[in-house]
Parts: sequence; C-alpha cells; structure tokens
Amino acid sequence: MASNKSLLILPGDGIGPEAMTEVRRIVNWMETNRAVKFDVDEDLVGGASIDAHGIPITDEVVEKAQNVDAVLLGAVGGPKWDNLDFSIKPERGLLRLRKDLELYANLRPAICFDALVDASSLKPELVSGLDIMIVRELTGGVYFGEPRGIEDLGNGIRRGINTQVYTTPEIHRVARVAFELAQKRSGRVVSSEKANVMESGVLWREEVIKIHESEFPDVELSHMYADNAAMQLVRAPKQFDVIVTDNLFGDILSDCAAMLTGSLGMLPSASLGDVDAQGRRKALYEPVHGSAPDIAGQNVANPIATILSYAMALRYSFDMPEEADLIEKAVQNVLAGGMRTADIMAEGMAKVSTTTMGDAILRELDKLSA
Repeated sequence: MASNKSLLILPGDGIGPEAMTEVRRIVNWMETNRAVKFDVDEDLVGGASIDAHGIPITDEVVEKAQNVDAVLLGAVGGPKWDNLDFSIKPERGLLRLRKDLELYANLRPAICFDALVDASSLKPELVSGLDIMIVRELTGGVYFGEPRGIEDLGNGIRRGINTQVYTTPEIHRVARVAFELAQKRSGRVVSSEKANVMESGVLWREEVIKIHESEFPDVELSHMYADNAAMQLVRAPKQFDVIVTDNLFGDILSDCAAMLTGSLGMLPSASLGDVDAQGRRKALYEPVHGSAPDIAGQNVANPIATILSYAMALRYSFDMPEEADLIEKAVQNVLAGGMRTADIMAEGMAKVSTTTMGDAILRELDKLSA
C-alpha cells in the first residue's frame, strides 16, 4: 500500500522533541514494513520558534501546515518564555494553527487500557474497557464571543464580560463530525449543553436535532445537560460512546474523561477542519499532556500519547485503520507486559526510559506483523 501522503512534524518544546523522536522511528518502521511512505517535513513552533525567529510560529510554517495532509505537534511552552508578552507566548503558535487552519472539531478519546485499569481513581469495574470519544467545538462559544473584556464601573467596581455565542453553521459542522464518528463506532451520540438555562444551549439542541433528522437518522441521539454529563462520567462512564458539546463544556468534560483513564499523559487528540475540494480535511494531532519542562531532556518522558496521536492521524487523515489498530495493539501489549515510564509507574512493573519504551513498541510491531 504505497502512499505519498504528506506529514508536517512540529516537535515544539520540553518533552515534545523526545516523544517525537519515537514517532519518527515508527514512521520509518511503517515505510519499511508496511510500504506506507510519507513525505515528512519538520519545523519549529512555540518556544523553539521564538528562540530561532522571535515569534511562536512563522508564516512559512503556517503555509506548510495549510498544504500538508496532517500536522503532528509535540508540545509548546515552558518557564523560559513565561515573561514574554501574551501576544508572543509559545502557546500562541498552537492557537494560530488552530485558527488559520479553521480546526473547529476537537476529538478527545478516553480509552482505558486493561493494564492501567488500577491507575484510575474509579473502581476497575467502572472503567475497564472504557472507550469514549468527546467531540468539542473548538473555535466558537464563550472563549471567542464578543463583547468580552473587563470594564471599570467606578467606585472600585469592575465587571468581567464573556459572551457565549453560536451560529447554526458552527453547530451543524461539529455535529456532523460527531455523527460520522458514531457511524464508525457503536452508533450513539449524546449532545451536551445547558438548554435549561441558556438560549445558546436551546439553539445548540435544536440545530443538532435538525442535522440528526435530516442526515443521520441511523444514529441514536440523546441529550444531556452538561452538569449531569460531568456527574455521569464519574458515575457510569461506559454509558457513553460519542459526546458532542460546545467549547466551554467540552474543555471541562474532556479533562474529566481523561482522568478516568488513569493518566493524562497517555491520551492523544485530534483537531479537524472542513474537507476541501480535493477531499482533504485539515487536521492537527497532538498529545493532551503539556511540555513538562521539569523532565525535558532526561529521557524519562512517556512517548505513548504522541505515538497514539500518530495512530489517530493514520485513522482519520490517511484512512489507514489497520495500521492505526496495529500501533494501538502494540502499545496495549507493551503495557500488558509490565513496562512503564515514570508517569505511569506502579508497584511490580518495570520502569523504563523514553527510548526503551519506543524500543519495546517497535519490537511489538515486529511481532504483530510477523
């Protein structure tokens, strides 16, 4: 299965480059063993770009991102750049990518590997076999709505203003992503909002229903207020398959779901845009964890979330589900064999380095494809 698909790798800061080194090894393994060839380019983002160019991302890198099939990002930020003006902090590089590529649907899976069931704060029977996908609207809502700001009312009184606002097209496009995902999973979507107290929630619910009835009648749709959804995620998380929600509630619910799995450092994510005239959907893949500057350069970071982000790219950008399954199975087998990086270390397990974890996953890929 030859492919000349293009991939832009942006390792970024902190542990990003170390984790991305292990991904590059798997990309090379895929080319050698599965005849899957990518045109891979690599460039700078975040603090690394600030150090080289004075800004968190250059126009040239954004242009590259616009013209590839997928972008794989490591992590951005660190105390070295904390005192910079907000407009040029490392995180602005990631935000510009999301904005310029119009990446409006954030996919956050919460999968509990069997070997890590005991790492969750919930009882094993609640999280064993957990496999949830949260689809968060990423470019609208209260984080971007106008008016916003802080105003002085006089007499020492100030008022902070943020506006929750959504339009029909914004709701329709993210709902479509959720329904399409559900069609490839168990065919169930829960739409979450606060229609009981927010007009934006009423609109959200009405427009999701319209898309469901007109385009996806084969998918089961239900609705849940966001506060109840948060409670249900820790009461009975396996009742969910796909959850679609707005920017604010998605921010909260996805982090809540992430911790059900036992480690934030194990989880990948994807941010998707529209499909263009050539059938290509702009996409950015990145681990959920941050740059962890306190352990950067020590070869102790967990590369699994970044490796699984690459697997998501294979699944959603390159239509290679078998290859994605292979990587996920290799990770699962290595964990079942007892190998752990420091962040997921448990009694009786073998503590290994970043490189050794990468070695083990590559060996498992060899076994699985033998």
